Amino acid sequence: MVVLAGAEGGKAALVAGVSGTALGKIKAGEVLGEVARQANGKGGGRPDMAQGGGEDGPALVAALAGVPDWVRQRV
Repeated sequence: MVVLAGAEGGKAALVAGVSGTALGKIKAGEVLGEVARQANGKGGGRPDMAQGGGEDGPALVAALAGVPDWVRQRV
């Protein structure tokens, strides 16, 4: 699983990918939706690839910091 993010001009851009055996437990759209929600945005996509964005780029750091715990709860 990978989550890529960037921020410019106060806005966040996000991409998430999941492959292999992780697909049975984690969906890219779900993790991306959680990160985007925390950045005042939204996102979604397929179980293996998702994209989205948010209006609060500065909130991105905290949102990304929570990804490992989010994953641990699901695996």
